[in-house]
Amino acid sequence: MVDKFGRTIEYMRVSITDRCDLRCRYCMPEGCEKVSMSQILTYEEIVRICRVSADLGISRIKITGGEPFVRLGCTGLIREIKSLEGIEEVTVTTNGQTLDKYIEELKDIGIDGINISLDTLDPERYEYITGRGSLEKTLRSIELAASSGIRTKINTIPIKGFNDDEIADMAAMAFRYGIDVRFIELMPLGMADSGIGFSNTEVLKKLKETWPDLEPDGSVHGNGPAVYYKRPGVKGGIGLISAIHGKFCASCNRVRLTSQGQLKPCLSFDLGTDLRPFLGGTDEELREAIRKAICEKPEGHCFDEKDYSSDESAEHRLMSQIGG
Repeated sequence: MVDKFGRTIEYMRVSITDRCDLRCRYCMPEGCEKVSMSQILTYEEIVRICRVSADLGISRIKITGGEPFVRLGCTGLIREIKSLEGIEEVTVTTNGQTLDKYIEELKDIGIDGINISLDTLDPERYEYITGRGSLEKTLRSIELAASSGIRTKINTIPIKGFNDDEIADMAAMAFRYGIDVRFIELMPLGMADSGIGFSNTEVLKKLKETWPDLEPDGSVHGNGPAVYYKRPGVKGGIGLISAIHGKFCASCNRVRLTSQGQLKPCLSFDLGTDLRPFLGGTDEELREAIRKAICEKPEGHCFDEKDYSSDESAEHRLMSQIGG
C-alpha cells in the first residue's frame, strides 16, 4: 500500500506481549505497569490482522514484545503467520535468554531472520542494564543462531559513559560469526534520554579507527533503515540506524501493531487506531480501518525537536508497551 506521501508500506512490527524476562532500564524498568492478559490480542486475532493486512500489501512481519518467547505458543504463531498468503518474510526480535529452546523449531518453520538485543559484553554491565538475566545465555544464543544458517543480527544501543568503550568489541562479533551487528541511536521514549545516546557519526568514527578498511555496503540486509558497512573479503556487516541524527522518514516502510491492538503509523507520536472494535466485524471493515490508519502516517517523526518530551502529541509510553 502507498501512503499519502508516496511511501510503500509493506512492513509491520507485531508485538505479541508487553511481558519480558528482563528489566532493561530504557525499555521496561522495574515497577512498570503491565496490562492484564484479557487486554492482549489473542493469537487468532493477530493472525487475522496479519492476513487482512497482507491484502493491503503488508508482506513482511516482525514478531516482537516485550520478549516474544515469554508468551506460550509463540513459535506456533510464527508458523501460522509464515504460512499466510502474501506474507513473504517473518522475523523475530528477542533478548536471547531462552532462544536455545526454540532455535531448531524456528529453523524448521523457516524463520527468515532473528534479531538479538545485546548492549554489552561485560557481565556486570549486563546485570546493571537488564536488571536480571544471563549474559552467557544471550551469547550462547548468538552462537546457535549464527551457526544455524538463519540470518542473524545483533541490535545494540551505544550509551555515553556506559558501553561506548565497547563499540569495537561489539562490532567484532559481526566478523567473528559472519552476521550483522547494528548500532541503534537511543530514542527519547519512556525512561530513555536521547541526550546520553551516542550518535552514529561518532560510532562510525570509532569503528574506522579499528578497521580503516570499512567501506559502504549498498546491498539490502533486511527491512529496516540501517546503512551498512563491510570489510573487503570479510563476512559480516556493521549497520547504523540513525533515528535521531540521520532522519530516514522519507523512506519509512513500516507500521506497528501493539500487543493491545493499536496500529501505530509512527513510533514518535501518540496516535494510532484501535483495531479491537473492528475484530467483531467483517474482514472488509477491518481492512478499511487498517487502510485508514496507514493513510494517517505522518510525514516524519518529531524525536529531533528540543521540546519533544513536553509535546502533548509525543509518545510517552515505555518501549515495551508499544512493541520493540
